[in-house]
Amino acid sequence: MGRGRRVLGAAFAAVAATMLAGQAAAHTPLFSCYDNGDGTVLCEGGFSDGASAANVPVLVKDAGGGVVVEGKLDANSEFEFDKPEGDYSVSFEGGEGHHIEIPGAEIVE
Repeated sequence: MGRGRRVLGAAFAAVAATMLAGQAAAHTPLFSCYDNGDGTVLCEGGFSDGASAANVPVLVKDAGGGVVVEGKLDANSEFEFDKPEGDYSVSFEGGEGHHIEIPGAEIVE
């Protein structure tokens, strides 16, 4: 392989690596939950690049880590559940590197 092709190949690899790194950084999970004030909690999820979070699993856990409610974000990337009594947390389970857990104490009206 000639020097020109090696330089071109290295330049292409550098550009491809930069593009892939930018794509990975642009796919940050987003997750928020709100106390509706009526005994229910609404959570919304998504990704920073605008990708849908529909069907992403959501787990509501008690203080000991046991799952008390299990579901998935709907077509609107929302999940609503009855607020558990006592301490709890809500987890967005978007896969490797896409996990967010919100303590119930931080979920307010």
